[in-house]
Amino acid sequence: MAISDPLGDMLTRIRNAQMRRKGKVSSPNSKLRAHVLDVLAKEGYIRGYTTVEYEGGKSELEIELKYFDGEPVIRTIERVSKPGRRVYSSVKNIPHVSNGLGVSIISTPRGVMSDHQARDENVGGEVLCRVF
Repeated sequence: MAISDPLGDMLTRIRNAQMRRKGKVSSPNSKLRAHVLDVLAKEGYIRGYTTVEYEGGKSELEIELKYFDGEPVIRTIERVSKPGRRVYSSVKNIPHVSNGLGVSIISTPRGVMSDHQARDENVGGEVLCRVF
């Protein structure tokens, strides 16, 4: 069965693994997922990720989750722009998450980046997800 929202699937896997206090979770590999994980790692929400290659050209991303005092670092992670309803934002209207404590991940013409980086580079785009 084909997945209609691959990024939403990865975010759900992360959310479910953190509820079960897992150390690692895997997700099928794609460029968009890897770029989103780059932003999450740079912002300190995950420890990191590695790409695992399998025979037949398949590969997976193995994501190392991060905990602080036994609690997940990611409190909420939710998809904003969905396949049925895309959400775009200009640089002036990029949403602040929890008064700046969280981060929005945005797909811009210059690549996938966090909301504050998009404001610094003066570029808007599709709001992929919100993390706090």
